[in-house]
Amino acid sequence: MNARVAKRLATERAVLRSLPRRRTAEYEELPARVSKYAIFTVKGVQYSAPSRLIGHRLTVRLYAQHFECWLGGVKVLERERLTHTAGCRHPRDIDYRHLVGALKKKPGAFARWALRDAVFPREVYRLTWERLAARRPEREACKTMVGLLVLAADGHEAQLAQRLEQLIALDQLPDLQALTEQLSPRTGAVPEVTVELPQLCDYDRLLESRS
Repeated sequence: MNARVAKRLATERAVLRSLPRRRTAEYEELPARVSKYAIFTVKGVQYSAPSRLIGHRLTVRLYAQHFECWLGGVKVLERERLTHTAGCRHPRDIDYRHLVGALKKKPGAFARWALRDAVFPREVYRLTWERLAARRPEREACKTMVGLLVLAADGHEAQLAQRLEQLIALDQLPDLQALTEQLSPRTGAVPEVTVELPQLCDYDRLLESRS
């Protein structure tokens, strides 16, 4: 492949210096502050972060395919790097599990939330929201959708997605309470334990019998 540039390659090799003793860094280091909405920006791309990092200033180590977030010498987050694609001016990589806690406190804000379209973990969740928004009052639709996301974040994302697909096929809307009862683990009944404390005189009898 270098045959056609053999002369220029020979000229360049003559002025090459020796390799450095230490390996150069494979990443670019950038600062990033996590906003009150648990969002931070790296190279024009928005990412979500766990709520515990809100307000902290992170050191981002940006690699070719991924990046790491460090706080005080501790790696607190690692994500796949998202790049700008054609037709997408403001790409976002939002993990709904990072934001569902705040949504649970104010579910009514979901309808006009700027990150709403980026928060759905699967396409069936987006379709469910569109059906809820079209057939239910806004307040009720928001409360139901946020409840579904909370249920998905509790470890039931795949199972809930299957149930939602079934409901769409039957042209039915989800019942949040019924789905919660079906998917959430049932708490077992705690038995009542009665503890009877022995009398001190019983210990005296034991000592007498032993002697």
